[in-house]
Amino acid sequence: MLLIAGILMIATTLRVTFTGAAPLLDTIRHDYGLTTAQTGLLTTLPLLAFALISPLAAGTARRIGMERSLFLALLIICVGIGLRSLPSSTFLFTGTAVIGCGIALGNVLLPGLIKRDFPRQVAKLTGAYSLTMGAAAALGSALIVPLALSGAGWHNALLMLMVFPALALLLWLPQWRQTHAASLSGARALHNRGIWKSSLAWQVTLFLGINSLIYYVIIGWLPAILLSHGYSETQAGSMHGLLQLATAAPGLAVPLILHRMKDQRSIAGLAAMMCAVSAAGLWLVPGQAVLWTLIFGFGSGATMILGLTFIGLRANSAHQAAALSGMAQSVGYLLAACGPPLMGKIHDTAGDWRIPLIFCAIAAVIMAVCGMLAGRDREIAQG
Repeated sequence: MLLIAGILMIATTLRVTFTGAAPLLDTIRHDYGLTTAQTGLLTTLPLLAFALISPLAAGTARRIGMERSLFLALLIICVGIGLRSLPSSTFLFTGTAVIGCGIALGNVLLPGLIKRDFPRQVAKLTGAYSLTMGAAAALGSALIVPLALSGAGWHNALLMLMVFPALALLLWLPQWRQTHAASLSGARALHNRGIWKSSLAWQVTLFLGINSLIYYVIIGWLPAILLSHGYSETQAGSMHGLLQLATAAPGLAVPLILHRMKDQRSIAGLAAMMCAVSAAGLWLVPGQAVLWTLIFGFGSGATMILGLTFIGLRANSAHQAAALSGMAQSVGYLLAACGPPLMGKIHDTAGDWRIPLIFCAIAAVIMAVCGMLAGRDREIAQG
């Protein structure tokens, strides 16, 4: 039970320390006199860190063990939060990048740890930590502005987010000695390189990766899309929060369905098509934005849970799961880092959101195809 509690507490840290800063971006921009592009970098930097660090996580776990690697990830996140909270724009950007490095380690290694210690409960635990991650992100987004306005200031409000990794560190401390380094170091190094040659690994990677791309485009630009259709700032802000809650909701439902299915082709295709329909709906029938927001959030959240579950189900060992997780998240977050600025540039050129939303809908159809291929009941060959 202590191990599961530790896993769930680490999960709270992996999103809230990143997304928790989003509601304060406008305040930060004004205080430091940043340009819109520089402010956007605060969102892109962690995604770039995810892409660069993710492939290194499996090797780190092989050398020092998964438990110690996750402990290290939490320490790195704490250091990053401390740096980001210092009164300097240089520390703001440095701390943000450091947080991204810590989150990348945690993102990659948790699926591998679940595969190793709970091989029969991969879907259930993946759903639980996805739900915890989403709930913590929604809580952080709701509390950060009131904290900043209460007299603490935005620097201290950001610093208070350290409570999540600090509590996770305390819960994870007993795992420090529970290393399984021997079994990991005995795994073949071919997992790191050979995984990139597997068609099944690429199907899992693109399923997760395209979802990351679409999710960060929509979550980054949804308020602007809604404002362009005549919604007020308050309505746009409320729907942005609604999107995060809808993303967390599949953590309750999807794991209950998965264990009854021989394979996951149908549910993977359905979840991805929910994203396609809602992206098209936001442009064609914007008056039903609440409905499209809920459908997109549920579809994207379900796709993320399925993709993370595929990492455990399609790998044949904990180390291969970590290597596949590193590959999927590296490619996924590289796409995610490019998506929002590229779609923003297309909007500036075209003058509306039609092309970005059509792009998201088409990408989601491709994601559905990848999901149906990745959902087949098979494992990646050991080589």
